[in-house]
Amino acid sequence: MADQEFDLVVLGGGPGGYVAAIRAAQLGMKAAVVERESLGGICLNWGCIPTKTLLRSSEINHLLHNLKEFGFSADNIRFDLATVVKRSRAVAKQLSSGVTFLLKKNKVAVFDGTGRLAGHSTIAVEKDGKPVATLKAPHIIIATGARARQIPGLEADGRLVWSYREAMVPAAMPKSLLVIGSGAIGIEFASFYLNMGAEVTVVEVMDRVLPVEDEEISAFARKEFVKQGMKIITSAAVKGLVKHADSVTATIEAGGKTTELTVDRVISAVGIVGNVEGIGLEGTAIKVDRTHILIDEFCRTGEPGIYAIGDVCGAPWLAHKASHEAVVCVEAIAGMHPHPINWTNIPGCTYCRPQVASVGLTEARARAEGHEVKVGHFPFIGNGKAIAMGEPDGMVKTVFDAKTGELLGAHMIGAEVTEMIQGYVIARTLETTEVELMNTIFPHPTVSETMHEAVLDAYGQAIHF
Repeated sequence: MADQEFDLVVLGGGPGGYVAAIRAAQLGMKAAVVERESLGGICLNWGCIPTKTLLRSSEINHLLHNLKEFGFSADNIRFDLATVVKRSRAVAKQLSSGVTFLLKKNKVAVFDGTGRLAGHSTIAVEKDGKPVATLKAPHIIIATGARARQIPGLEADGRLVWSYREAMVPAAMPKSLLVIGSGAIGIEFASFYLNMGAEVTVVEVMDRVLPVEDEEISAFARKEFVKQGMKIITSAAVKGLVKHADSVTATIEAGGKTTELTVDRVISAVGIVGNVEGIGLEGTAIKVDRTHILIDEFCRTGEPGIYAIGDVCGAPWLAHKASHEAVVCVEAIAGMHPHPINWTNIPGCTYCRPQVASVGLTEARARAEGHEVKVGHFPFIGNGKAIAMGEPDGMVKTVFDAKTGELLGAHMIGAEVTEMIQGYVIARTLETTEVELMNTIFPHPTVSETMHEAVLDAYGQAIHF
């Protein structure tokens, strides 16, 4: 087993790791990726992509059961769960194969195994306890990602209590389901199973669902979920789970009262833990805070020559954040002077029904930071395209600095808002003010017109509401 020398070695082949290696190769570096499971990481194989595939199936199921509204009728509508799951896995496999092709095309070396720091500029790679290679590189990027947090007493067992992995490949559709946690992961699974016919209850320890979102958006989302039949219990905690032969009884504490709920299955979605164990951080100057590596705006750690990107560095835990960090990090290594990362310009998207998307500061956060604000709203019920689509439930909210006109934040809920949020992301990146947005001509009829009207409303000029 001879040493192998590279300009850059990346630990982890997820959306941060493989992008870093490809960008390095484009810049003329000899790059390598060490991956212990599947290229594409959790996002591509067990997260972003397969969950969106499942959610698409659930959207179709919902539409098929509401055909009358559009002038159609159909009998004996049913779905085959095995085929739904099979399609999800096939899409993930197709894209994972695509990552393999891209790495090969860019002449990036891929090592199958677990890598760890093993001295200055050195990575030791092992597979099943046996050494695979010793890699040398002056630059090392840690992109080991994160995993689901396990709370004592609520641990996933893969049969009755599911993590995200089991929730994506159910052998049978549960009739009833408890989801612990109402962040993006929890709410997406709750939405999928609800729209596939299950009775869903969500328990959230905070006082509202989707707690990182603007309060008005959270309130709107809760109203819509309840209208669809979802049961939501906030300011509550699951204190214990009792497992039976084919069901689980949860003890729920809320408002000083304790109740019990028996369901077929439980999904635990209570947070993320960075994968910092077993990668050789001991003895380095790398700082870890609550399982996440601390970095600067160019993804540098406290140890010279070692960088970190993606979920292992903490919130927001998003694939597009990891990919952007990868490019900025590599370009900084190459001496290209990239723009430092502005984490407030990273959009967040939740693909429930209705979808939720946001960028920048919430109204509460903007006020807390001392801004005098102008706030605009526009409901989908005032938009012709949304009504024509049969999707009138939604809204757009904008938050501006009253003195400078800076767009501080934008928050959206409704059909396809995850596709529209990028307009506001570009506006913030370009440091656009209300004047440019108000003078931008939006096409008609489109749902994106709600974005324009929400800007106009912040300044008392909304036309259609």
